[in-house]
Formats: sequence, structure tokens, C-alpha cells
Amino acid sequence: MTATIVLNADDYGLSPGVSQGILALIRQGRLSGTSCMTATPYWPDHAPWLADVADRADIGLHLTLTDQEAAGPCPALAPGGRFGGVGDLMIRSLTGQLSGASVQADLKAEIERQLDLFEAHAGRPPSHVDGHQHVHLLPGVRGLVLDAVARRYPRGSVYVRDCAEPMAAVLARGVDSVKALIIASLARGLRTAAARRGIPTNRGFRGVYDFGPDRDFPALMARFLEPARDRVLIMVHPALPDEVLAGLDPVVASRQVEQAYLSGEAFAQLLDRMGVRLGRLQG
Repeated sequence: MTATIVLNADDYGLSPGVSQGILALIRQGRLSGTSCMTATPYWPDHAPWLADVADRADIGLHLTLTDQEAAGPCPALAPGGRFGGVGDLMIRSLTGQLSGASVQADLKAEIERQLDLFEAHAGRPPSHVDGHQHVHLLPGVRGLVLDAVARRYPRGSVYVRDCAEPMAAVLARGVDSVKALIIASLARGLRTAAARRGIPTNRGFRGVYDFGPDRDFPALMARFLEPARDRVLIMVHPALPDEVLAGLDPVVASRQVEQAYLSGEAFAQLLDRMGVRLGRLQG
């Protein structure tokens, strides 16, 4: 039996090489989703490129609250106009520092602005919402994301990425288990909270690794696909060579490795061998 999974590339709009690489893979039928960073300076120009692939892939918002410029004023969260790193945000979240009225106001406004930017330039609502560095899972952020999706969009029309996985599955896979378990623990309860608001989720999440350029990505992808199950979402981060990206991101080499493998015949053969079809979750 064939299993349908979503293979989703994060970070569309981060740089020209990221966006062009993702578009090429969607057109080739090697991706079935992408998540877009709408506060970057490239998004207004790159968003229209998605129009001719909108029927082939889930196209959603990659909520960005770390390491990038905010879409608008966030005096309590990003007083200099730029968000801090994910470690700082996690500490603030897990110690209750995101629960204050001023920070909550910043977060709510920024979520709305990034959704507004998605709709303004893509010309449609997102198919899904997730978070750069999984920020949508964090206490103090999660509820605001779910509430915004429930308020803005018809029931069931936009899904939210669930990064939960059973501990046994993570340990059996054996790929950066500590990192994967931390992300899975942050996602605990998200599916239930989303269901209460009529928001669908994927059913299984994979793709976590350390982005080391020396990792055997083909072998990792085989592990991420096993066992093949419907509604599983696997995240990837491909990109074409790009001078802009080199100044923004520490994992450029691994992005190019992913791009080369996903576009090649060996990946197509792996999908056939494992009985996997790439498909949309929403559409």
C-alpha cells in the first residue's frame, strides 16, 4: 500500500537561492509543501513565483521570531527591531517571561503582521502555519498562533504543524535523538489544543538532524521515511548556491547537499522502493 506524506521545505523567502531551489523541487515533484518567511525583504518579490505551483504543494507561513528582523514594531520582544536567537526565546518562554501583557501584545501583533504579509503577497490564505526553529510550539506563542488561525480562517482549512513523536519512535530512528525529543516534548498537547479549535494537524513529524555537511543525507532520508505512514510530515531545508544565504545562515553546505539529493534519481528510487507518494495535507 502506498503512503502519502508531506515533504515540506522550510525557509522559502530567506534568500534567492532558497526560494529558487524550493521552486525547482516542487516543479520536479520532489516536494509537496513549503513554509514561507514573510518578514524578509525577499518575500514580496518571491511570493508571486509560487502562483504556478500553488496546486502542487501546501504553501504556508513559517512564523519567524528568531534571528531575523521583525515585520513591525515589537518594543518588548525585539526592542532593536531584530529578534534574538532561539535559545534566548526558549529561556524566556520556559521561565514565563513571554506571558506579560506587553510581550503578549508584541507576539500577537507580529503573528498577525506575518499572516497579513503572506496573504497580501501570495494572494491567498496559507495552507498551514508552522514556526522557524519550531517557535510556534513554545508556551506563550502556541496559544496565540492557534487562536489567530481559528479566528482568521474557516474551520479545518488551515493546518498547524505538530512536531510530536513518540519517544520510542525517536529512539528507534537514532538520528539526533536528544534534539528530536526536546522538540517533541515542546509539542506535547498541541494536537489536542488545535482540535478544540477545529484546526487539523499532521500525524507524525520527522526530519530533525544537526545539519552537519558531512552527514549521509540519503541514509537519513531513508530513516525519516521508515515506517511510511499517511499524514506524516518530513521537513527539509534545500537551497541552491547563494551568496546572500552564506551571510545569513550557518548551514549552507547541508542545504546544497539536500538540494542535490532531492533532485536526483536516487531519491525517486527510494520513494518507489519504500512505497511512498508525496502529497499535500491540505488542498
